[in-house]
Amino acid sequence: MNRKIFGGILATLGFLLSPLSWWNDLILNIPLAYGFASVFALISKSLFMPMLLIGYWLTNIIGILMVHKGAQKIISNTNHKPSRQDIIKDLSFSVLYSLIMIVLIKLGWLKSPAFINPR
Repeated sequence: MNRKIFGGILATLGFLLSPLSWWNDLILNIPLAYGFASVFALISKSLFMPMLLIGYWLTNIIGILMVHKGAQKIISNTNHKPSRQDIIKDLSFSVLYSLIMIVLIKLGWLKSPAFINPR
């Protein structure tokens, strides 16, 4: 596959996962993190919330890395590192979104799947 086409696909998928697209959380990141956490909740219910947060952070970090690598493939043949300010900004958004998820869990709006917590 052409390097620029592959870079474009990689950057697009990364953008969809990254905090750069703030609207994607309900469609992609939270469902992926929810599925990730649900697997760990089968082991222990107490793992659900921490694994949800870790899964969410991972989707954002992987997205940022995919955007970075995709852009590298499109633009140049050399390796460019993201600036420290970019990293701090991206991590800040991830922390903010994580705090929102904690609030949603504590309010009961985001729950462990019913098959894990039978009534």
